[in-house]
Amino acid sequence: MTSRRYPVYTVQNECQDCYKCVRQCPVKAIKIENGHATVMPEMCVACGHCVNICPAGAKRVRDDVGRARLLLKEKKTVIAAIAPSFRGEFGVSAEVVITALKKLGFTHVSEVALGAQQVTAETAKLLPKRKLWLSSACPAAVAYIQKYLPQHAEAITPLLSPMLALGKSLKKLYGDDAAIVFFGPCIAKKNETDTHAYLVDLALTFADLRDWLTRDGLDLRTLPADKDATFVPERAEEGGLYPIEGGMLRGLQTYPQAKDVRMVTLTGLEAIHNALENIRDDEVDSPVFVELLACVGGCIQGPCMKNRKAGLLNRLAVCNAVKDPETPREIKAEIEEGYNPEPVDGGTCEMSALRAALRRIGKNSLADELNCGGCGYETCRDFAKALINGRAEPAMCLSWLRKQAQTKANALLKCMPSGVVIVDNNLTIIECNHRYAELFDKDTLYAYEAKPGLEGVALEKTNSFPHLFQRVLDDGQEVLKDLLRVGDRIYDVAIFTIDPHKTVGGIILDVTRAEMQREQISKRAQEVIRKNLSTVQEIACRLGENMAETEILLRNLAEDYGQKAQPADDAAGETPDAIRRSWKDED
Repeated sequence: MTSRRYPVYTVQNECQDCYKCVRQCPVKAIKIENGHATVMPEMCVACGHCVNICPAGAKRVRDDVGRARLLLKEKKTVIAAIAPSFRGEFGVSAEVVITALKKLGFTHVSEVALGAQQVTAETAKLLPKRKLWLSSACPAAVAYIQKYLPQHAEAITPLLSPMLALGKSLKKLYGDDAAIVFFGPCIAKKNETDTHAYLVDLALTFADLRDWLTRDGLDLRTLPADKDATFVPERAEEGGLYPIEGGMLRGLQTYPQAKDVRMVTLTGLEAIHNALENIRDDEVDSPVFVELLACVGGCIQGPCMKNRKAGLLNRLAVCNAVKDPETPREIKAEIEEGYNPEPVDGGTCEMSALRAALRRIGKNSLADELNCGGCGYETCRDFAKALINGRAEPAMCLSWLRKQAQTKANALLKCMPSGVVIVDNNLTIIECNHRYAELFDKDTLYAYEAKPGLEGVALEKTNSFPHLFQRVLDDGQEVLKDLLRVGDRIYDVAIFTIDPHKTVGGIILDVTRAEMQREQISKRAQEVIRKNLSTVQEIACRLGENMAETEILLRNLAEDYGQKAQPADDAAGETPDAIRRSWKDED
């Protein structure tokens, strides 16, 4: 096994946590870690369904174009092996496709239909050897049998797939040093090349080929075909029917060994499972050959077919280019391959652990096990097992999430001191809390006790200001009323948009008592202020009178002292010190 990344992977930062891949994966090979989906290679069969249905495009297919370009530089001979479904994908002649591949640098171009013809011939030889045979052509179907129906692994024809059979023939023809690159609609082929790199070096998808042609400026619609554009070593015939359901059987029916063998085609993993799950080999009373195709409709509806035109048109495009052989082929090829059971370990869990896991997601009784499939698993118990085995997270259970959200919302509504009401565009209550019912009148409270939440009740029957809610519904602008007087009550009201023009919410608080207390405090404060002003004014008046009296007294004293400062004429001319001494002597 190589160290290459598994062919299907998730780009984590683009995963939107929708769990669609889990819901639609036929083998539940998707693990959820930290809310993001991860492919589990040990369980995956590389059918590619998750790649096609991922709405965010987070599921990707490994790009091997860089390795192919490197082979073209390093190897002298590099052969492109193209799947026969190319006729339905590109809508141009084989010669144009061959020309384009050679312009990309490939030495030769061969078609996998040649390998299919070898597989058909060898399968015909095996038919008489047992009652039940399963085809080995589709690697995704083979992987499904090995992992999920391992009891039938020994019924898989012990032959290489058409791609690997062609690779072996080309290596024999052009030497082991020749590199072979496959192009087709199948992701599972990448797994085959990872384990059989000695036969086919790389497997690229048709999407890879389209991108490569675009980067090199090649347009198949306008590219003229070279005159010497031919498949090597030759052009295939009935092997070209392999991409359509029943195509392999049409080739087998030309062999005498198939005369008394009943032939059945099963397309899609679900059909394969339903047909083979409960059957034992010894229950088959006559020879049966089953053609297995993982994709519904066959390879022409493969995961990497970009051309998704009507299946009938794709089918006709393949059939029109195929010529049935006149006689059975006698091909001696050593294309044997063994397929052993590789059962997936589904994990074990005791009943106590299962019940504990169920309780984690609110499944406390059989009635709680809705089996809605929203998590991606068919039953709640399957989901619980995935929880135990670390492949899932509780948040994947939508009913549990909803119940959790509802419980939290109810707790918040119950504990809030304000009244809360949510109404629709008809001003009909969707939900309200008990506090809201207490705000207005006893009739509303009685109605709430009879019908908690008042769902369906007209808003106007519970309060007298529905026009404020209508205003928010109409213009979407939030309404804030700090003091809304309704009769003898005062409310603090906030009305806001939840869903524009459809749903609005209101938070209402009765502030009557607080406002009344505030008014009383205001009045008392004003009285105190008035009293203080009166006191200040009285003090000021008294201070003014005292100041006046003081001023008169001081003036009189000043005048008296002034007269003493001028005693007689003989004092004129005396120094200040002499005058002060004379005042002292007088004292």
